[in-house]
Amino acid sequence: MSCHRCLLGRSVRFLFLALTVFLFANIASAQDEGYPKWDIYTGYQWLNPGGTVPSPFGTPNAPVGNQLPDLKSGFTGALTYNFSKFLGLEGEYGKSWGGQTNEGTLSVGPRLTFRGDGLNVFGHGMISWNRLGAPGLPSDDGIGAVVGGGIDLKVTKLLYIRMVEADYVWARHHYDDFASPSFPDLRRPDLNGLRIGAGLLWNFGYPPSVPPTASCSVQPSEVMVGEPITATATGSNFNPKHTLNYAWSTTGGKVSGNGNTASIDTNSIAGGNYTVTANITDPKQKNGTATCSANFTVKEPPKNPPAMSCSANPSSLQAGGTSTITCTCTSPDNVPVNVASWTASSGNISGSGNTAQLNTAGAPAGTITVNATCTDSRGLSTPASTQVTVENPPPPPAPQASKLTDCDFENMAKIGKPWRVDNECKGKLDDVAKNLQQNADNKLVIVGNAEPTEKRKNLAAERAVNSKAYLTSGEAKLGIDPGRIETRTGSAGTKTAEYWIVPAGATFSGEGTQPVDENAVKPVPDHPRAAAKKKAAPAQQ
Repeated sequence: MSCHRCLLGRSVRFLFLALTVFLFANIASAQDEGYPKWDIYTGYQWLNPGGTVPSPFGTPNAPVGNQLPDLKSGFTGALTYNFSKFLGLEGEYGKSWGGQTNEGTLSVGPRLTFRGDGLNVFGHGMISWNRLGAPGLPSDDGIGAVVGGGIDLKVTKLLYIRMVEADYVWARHHYDDFASPSFPDLRRPDLNGLRIGAGLLWNFGYPPSVPPTASCSVQPSEVMVGEPITATATGSNFNPKHTLNYAWSTTGGKVSGNGNTASIDTNSIAGGNYTVTANITDPKQKNGTATCSANFTVKEPPKNPPAMSCSANPSSLQAGGTSTITCTCTSPDNVPVNVASWTASSGNISGSGNTAQLNTAGAPAGTITVNATCTDSRGLSTPASTQVTVENPPPPPAPQASKLTDCDFENMAKIGKPWRVDNECKGKLDDVAKNLQQNADNKLVIVGNAEPTEKRKNLAAERAVNSKAYLTSGEAKLGIDPGRIETRTGSAGTKTAEYWIVPAGATFSGEGTQPVDENAVKPVPDHPRAAAKKKAAPAQQ
């Protein structure tokens, strides 16, 4: 019996040492993957009952007891409800047999499980009902306990292999009717057994798996072009024992880094809003990928648009003229500039560089606006304009009366007929009539003059009305409408008659002249006697 107890003690100490080593090895690397609500264990068990019972039935007073043999055949079944990741309530039934000996246990009690990455270490302590069957003795029921633990190796999430389970199995039995009073240990023997087993553990009721997640941040989140940015990615729900892979990308700049931090180079990128993205992968974990992004802003240095002004020379002209347009464009940031996009609201514009020519041919009178745009090498532009005034052409000169010709009555005065229109004068009057005939809107003003020494009354008026008579009803039959001819007397003090053409819209100023009362002053015939006979002839009839 002492040898069995020594073996039992050494086995139990070895088991608890192994459990302690595995416990500390796995606590540091435990991963919170959740835990099953239920698990069922089925396996093989070997049992050394670790006790001596009375001799076989019929020899109750035998001085020597019967030491129970190793039971090499057996099985174990257990059901555990897990209250938490570590604590569960376990119910177990085990049965071992060999020859005429058998031992069964029905146990219940708490179980502590330390869950690692693919390896669980557990320990349990249970109160049990123990039934022992020995050779020659009736089966006996006793109260006992099962204390021990083991190691489970993960195959899948639902299946583990119990590599080993080692338990101390204690029970007390009663054989008062079969043992000698001289041997009290045989009357109420204690079983200090060792049970070793292995088998399969089935898990049920896992909570839904939590997918890995990631969060990203940048520092600083707003920079000027050329300033660096540091990006950081943090993963959650990954296995802390696994090495994670980080892949970085960005919509702007150059990103470098293969760990959870990366640097973003913002040189040579345009100002704007950009995004950096991290893809975190656990190559050993199924569906072990998470992605996160963070936004950052890159600002460009201030950009000033060009300064531009335009002028026109001349700024006012008549239609058909040309004006030179000159524009001055400069960049406050000293970058190259170019003047282009010449347009005009009227007329034709053509330009090259900062100078253009505006042709106003066909343009209506008024203001013409000339526009141009100055653009720098960065695409910034500034418009400018100037104005050119197109004036109305000067009105045509107002029509004016003009002296076409005149007649001199000197010769006729010498022969005593100073009022008479001679042949030379008639030739001039023929030209006057031709002008009136060709210009239906023209009128004629005849101004008769007389020298102060000429004493004939109304001589100046007679020279005017005689000239009119030749034009309207004279022998030449020129037939000029009398309404187109006005007679006046002048103050020139000469023996003349002046013939003034008055175009439509013009007026005869008449300075120094007086209208002739043609009712009082009648034309004087060239041959008064003949004219009188002609008038008297009808009376004789």
